Amino acid sequence: AGVEAAEAALSPEELALADRVHTGRIPCELGAYVTVTADEKAPGYFNVVGKGFKYRMSPVASRTGALRLEDEKAGAVWLQIANKSMLMNQKLGQRLADECMSPEQAIVAESLRKNPNPSLLDAPATALAK
Repeated sequence: AGVEAAEAALSPEELALADRVHTGRIPCELGAYVTVTADEKAPGYFNVVGKGFKYRMSPVASRTGALRLEDEKAGAVWLQIANKSMLMNQKLGQRLADECMSPEQAIVAESLRKNPNPSLLDAPATALAK
């Protein structure tokens, strides 16, 4: 009952974050993959599984805008940004999976390759002087 009570405690903000999580089998660098599945019995919770790891994660608000899932007990964090995701074990100080891309993220990554954002160093001198 304690686990169920803790899982029921997700805020509306956290549930809204959960709606943005990419799920499915997500390919990563070096032929690895991570499978992210929503727990149908506990809205907002996810199982994140790959070679040698299995985590139960929930969304956590982030100041940076990155979507963040955490398994606080294990110290694992899944970070999802527009063009890629990564899985880290903070307790071990290790990156377990990097350059993971759902189909939506692959589209964004390709777009950024074709049309990179301008660098601050490329700004005209007059713009920097203001």
